[in-house]
Amino acid sequence: MGTEHISLNGADAVVHFAFTDRHGGVSPAPYDQLNLGGRVGDDPENVRENRRRVAVELGLDPARVVWMNQVHSPDVAVVDGPWAGEAPEVDGIVTTKRGLALAVLVADCTPVLLADPEAGVVGAAHAGRQGMVKGVVPATVRQMVELGARPERMYAMTGPAVCGACYEVPQEMQDEVVARVPAARSTTRAGTPGLDIPAGVWSQLRELGVRRGTRSSVCTLESPDHYSYRRTRVTGRLAGYVWLEP
Repeated sequence: MGTEHISLNGADAVVHFAFTDRHGGVSPAPYDQLNLGGRVGDDPENVRENRRRVAVELGLDPARVVWMNQVHSPDVAVVDGPWAGEAPEVDGIVTTKRGLALAVLVADCTPVLLADPEAGVVGAAHAGRQGMVKGVVPATVRQMVELGARPERMYAMTGPAVCGACYEVPQEMQDEVVARVPAARSTTRAGTPGLDIPAGVWSQLRELGVRRGTRSSVCTLESPDHYSYRRTRVTGRLAGYVWLEP
């Protein structure tokens, strides 16, 4: 199973970050293999088993992983445990609870994981084109600050996502996006208008004072090891996880 797992030690807490690829699961084509998305047409039993496998590999309780009903919104929720019922329509979640993992699903959008180990606060956000423009990442940072985090102490990780050289968009769409997030402007390898969502997200983080972190070099559209909605419309979902060690 190709799960990238990184730990960050703070004075009072240890934070873990992880991103998955598509290998090591039980889903058949076109979701093969490690599809973690529950709303893409895959058998729910396959998704549950895939989520269980990842949790076990990461040392997590599968019942203590919080998933979102992602709708490309700027909405963020504070969580202190798994949802009582169906997950609400949010694209950002934050917590101070140790051992509670926050998960974000993607297949070209940018998964954003955030942590302030000193304050013991972590967050996860789903930043596609719409979510970035609407400000889901700044909203997630602000919610973490309300819980005691400080931007200058935060560490951010953006995971595998479609790159600016591959994400071609109409000129009008590019103009609309860069009017709000100038750093997202890109030109594709074909010389056409493009968008670099990870670059846009990182510009938003820097404006808020978040300057520490890492950006994945993986382009989901180019990598056969990752799911890409732009490459194959019917496909699975990768996940990013962040949690405070119990």
